[in-house]
Amino acid sequence: MHPAADDPQTRTALAAHQAGALRWLGGGVIAVVLGVLLGTAAVTLAGGGRRVPGLGLAVIALVLLGLAGVIAGTGALLRTRRWQRGLAATPWQTGRLRIAGPAIIAFEPDGYDELDPLQEPVRLQLLSTAVWRTRAVQALDGGEVRAVPVGADQWVLSAEGLPTLYGAKVVRR
Repeated sequence: MHPAADDPQTRTALAAHQAGALRWLGGGVIAVVLGVLLGTAAVTLAGGGRRVPGLGLAVIALVLLGLAGVIAGTGALLRTRRWQRGLAATPWQTGRLRIAGPAIIAFEPDGYDELDPLQEPVRLQLLSTAVWRTRAVQALDGGEVRAVPVGADQWVLSAEGLPTLYGAKVVRR
């Protein structure tokens, strides 16, 4: 079996995830730099006796939003790297997806027998809080999906024809 990362669709989805992370990171850095430059301009204007209403709030907003973007982008880049390592080491497992709640899902690998008391599905919770991602996964209820464990408690899900990957963490009872 080939590792999941060898699949062209998976490589494309990982590249898209990484590009999104870099956009968040770059946008955050740009906002922080603009906030600092605007702050410098505000200090220069205030030194000359001119006051511009709201300029201080704009500086604070740019810096805080920029820092949030940097944090989000860095986290997404770290997640992409973790996913790349996991997908490069493990082949896709196919199985059925069952929806148990808004963001709670169960992955039943091929060969799973729900009547066997010794077998349990892999219970997962989506990592994303985006409504569109949650709805996209919910639309797969009962359908065949591909999944890979990418760490002790994290999995990556996809399905044939989907252009993206979905992260999930194992739910402990």
